[in-house]
Amino acid sequence: MKKLYSLLLVLGLALVLAACGSSDEGDSAEKKEEGSESPDTIVMGFVPSQDSDTIADTVKPLADELSEVLGKPVEGKVMVDYNSLVEAMGANQVQIGFIPAFGYVLANEQYGVEVILKSERYGSGTYKAQYVVRADSGIEDLEDLKGKRWAYADKGSTSGYLFPANQLMKKFDYDSATALETDFFSNTLQAGGHDSAAIAVYEGDADVATTFDDVRTELKGEYPDVMDKLKIIGYTEEIPNDTISVTKELDDELVQKIKDAFLGFNENEDMIKIMNEVYNWDAIIEASDEEYKVVKDTYQKFKDNIEL
Repeated sequence: MKKLYSLLLVLGLALVLAACGSSDEGDSAEKKEEGSESPDTIVMGFVPSQDSDTIADTVKPLADELSEVLGKPVEGKVMVDYNSLVEAMGANQVQIGFIPAFGYVLANEQYGVEVILKSERYGSGTYKAQYVVRADSGIEDLEDLKGKRWAYADKGSTSGYLFPANQLMKKFDYDSATALETDFFSNTLQAGGHDSAAIAVYEGDADVATTFDDVRTELKGEYPDVMDKLKIIGYTEEIPNDTISVTKELDDELVQKIKDAFLGFNENEDMIKIMNEVYNWDAIIEASDEEYKVVKDTYQKFKDNIEL
């Protein structure tokens, strides 16, 4: 009788363990299902690189074309700034983000956002930041910037702030960005856009602007003499171009479709024209996280020195 009772206990325990194992497997499968998704509507996030009130209308044909290719609605959403876009992707409110190198590094570190593509400009997947001054300023090199007024787009800008600040800190032996701003420069101006920073120099409100190369070409329509009035006195090291990145929640099949769709736009003159109007992209090319290591390394140096 005792043997029979013991056998029943063993069998009962085995059934309980089997049920628990089945439940765990079900939970794992459910979690895996929750970890990847194909939303009914895909939201693309944009931030104007320059002052633009019309970007929403400009990118609508791009969203419509992508909707047709993917077979589901795609909505273009204009964000206030790159930090807002990163946070929206972290909350999975935006699934596709057009974000620059530094913004991608933040999104990747904080929310696991993945880069899939990047821009090509002038046949290159990289670019440089430049130092813009007035041609009649007497400023000839970086040493001459001591005591001058510095205009930049914002502290979340890779070429507008991060790389120039890093270069100047190395060159003039500053331990922090704060020391660079307060000791090397007389004061600073956060202009909100690359074009606005360059215009501040043009109009005499700042002595130097750090911008993408070459912001002056974007200003010739409104300022026909800008190429003569403003000159370039230096450049930073190469920076990987802006990205098309996606949230970690999207399933692999959908991500591949998105990637293929954008690459297919290289053969569509209308789509590339839109990308050129919005971000000066000449083409869309593949990208990997490894290419952004130089930005990650720079960010680590600034992590405790810049409030974003």
